[in-house]
Amino acid sequence: MWPAHGTLFSHLVSDESLAELHEFARRAGLPERAFDRDHYDVPARRHTELVAQGARPVTGGDLIRGLRASGLRVRARDRREHLDVALTLRWRLLLPGNEALGAELLKRWGEPHRHYHDGTHLLAVLEAADALSEPDPAPTTVLLAAWFHDAVYAGVAGRDEQDSAGLARDRLTGSGVAAADVDEVVRLVLLTASHAPEPGDTAGALLCDADLSVLGREPAGYARYLAAVRADYAHVSDTDFANGRAAVVRHLLTLDPLFHTERGRRLWAEQARANLLGELPG
Repeated sequence: MWPAHGTLFSHLVSDESLAELHEFARRAGLPERAFDRDHYDVPARRHTELVAQGARPVTGGDLIRGLRASGLRVRARDRREHLDVALTLRWRLLLPGNEALGAELLKRWGEPHRHYHDGTHLLAVLEAADALSEPDPAPTTVLLAAWFHDAVYAGVAGRDEQDSAGLARDRLTGSGVAAADVDEVVRLVLLTASHAPEPGDTAGALLCDADLSVLGREPAGYARYLAAVRADYAHVSDTDFANGRAAVVRHLLTLDPLFHTERGRRLWAEQARANLLGELPG
């Protein structure tokens, strides 16, 4: 029922899990590029074929209701066309008079090779920082560090943080931000490589907890996170990715605490541990 590119499209979804959806799409030979966060776009010419393979035709309303009931529905505000508006408004309030810098950062966060480390992640970190700081606003330096912490992303741990910190220093110097605050933003960006703030580092704890808040998502949201991370490393074989991911998960489970703020522990620690343990075999 969705017209685009000279044809009609249906949406292929799962009312159970993204794993089921991706497996069905793989068997049906649907390309990965057809996946859009919670559904696959299916051209009209393939509709009958996929129904014959086991897909169940439903109305558009039933499709949306099924997605919502399963927890897999991606909100409209999290889609790119709405995301850029929300992020632009946040940037203008954060650093007025620097619209060109905000546009550059949005372009970086929207690079086509990003799947998890994209604008949706940026907005989630900003919203998590807000939640951790309520009723007070999050410190400006923490919010600026959130904007810059993955502004350079090539998928190389350590180097990405170094390059992002360098970009923050270069772009913020002369932007009206005090030199001491620029130094603090750079320090905070570098801290996201380890997520290990020192005791008493309130700003560092706030940013690190906001960055790792994704670990405490409900199961459906966590499944979307895992799918996006896998897409970020699509160039890595399944075996190498599984081994690397297992090492990351085991490392995260050794962190004590995983979340450094009291509110972060209350909001996300229990679910995060369950999610992480669920990734490990047996």
